[in-house]
Formats: sequence, C-alpha cells, structure tokens
Amino acid sequence: MTTSPEQAHETAAATDDAALTLRGVDHVSLTATNLSISAQFYTEVLGFTVVLDFGCALACMHKTTGFTLSLIQHPDGTGTRFTHRQTGLDHLALTARNRAELLDWEQRLRELDVEFTPVRDSELGHHLNFRDPDGIALEFYAPNDRFAAALDELRSRKFSDEDLLDAAERLGLGAYVARRI
Repeated sequence: MTTSPEQAHETAAATDDAALTLRGVDHVSLTATNLSISAQFYTEVLGFTVVLDFGCALACMHKTTGFTLSLIQHPDGTGTRFTHRQTGLDHLALTARNRAELLDWEQRLRELDVEFTPVRDSELGHHLNFRDPDGIALEFYAPNDRFAAALDELRSRKFSDEDLLDAAERLGLGAYVARRI
C-alpha cells in the first residue's frame, strides 16, 4: 500500500522511450534484534497495528496513513545497536501536522521514557528526533508554512527538473540547490 498522492509524475528515468513513474514509498523494513520488543514499541508508542506475522518478520500498518512498516529479525543477525554512521539507513522521518503536534509527541515520548532530542527548527520546518529499542534513528518532521505550500504546489502539477530547482531557490535555499554542471 502506498502513502503517496494519487497523481503520479513522470521521472527522468525512462526505458525504451517510456517514462517510468514513482508513486511513493510502499513500505520500509527495519531489522530488529527482538521482534516482540520492537513490535511493542511501534504499536504502543507510534500506533501501528501488527497485521501479518511471518515468524521472523512482522508487517505493521498505521491505520490513519496506511503506511506499512515491516520488522525483521534475521536468524543470523549481529544483534548490535543501530548507528546512523554505518552505511545504509541514516534515519526514517515520519510526517507530523505542525510544530504544536511535535510538542505533543515530545511529551508522549517523555512519558513513555523514549530517548529523544527536543523539537528543533530548521530552514524548512521542525523536527523531533528519537530512537526505537534498537537505536534506529526516527524523526517526526513538520514542514513550516512556506515549505508546506511549496510541497502542495509540487504535488499539484508536473514540473521539469529545472522548474523544481528554481522552486528550491525561491524558498531561499540557493546555497544548497544542486545545479547540473
């Protein structure tokens, strides 16, 4: 199940003169050292429901978004704590409505004794970073009003790569915009 907008946009990727589309993220799979502990975290803290149990893997779905997260315990796993400094996943960001909701999440994480960093503001919005029982870096992110409006526009129509880069510059991110040479 995808959590993307219904309208698909063409990408630069093409094969045999046919454009390929990316409709969104279907699911994310995370490796856990203990399935029951991870399932408890994702159900009790974040509100997921375990919908499928494959023995060594669980498929968890969030009822309001349809986002699917699978948790996998590999029989030959190392059991070491996650580090974002290892090649692979840096963090998984989940969407929040606004900064006020992030403050509510911060309070919930505090009450449930979940490791977190207080809400921080950035050029594009606000984020609250926390960790699951294996130390996997998670984030709640809420775009600021300006960036949310830009995202809404982006999702409403087709853009060329150049238009997209121009839009990023209009957000005041010129120093960060990746331009083709």
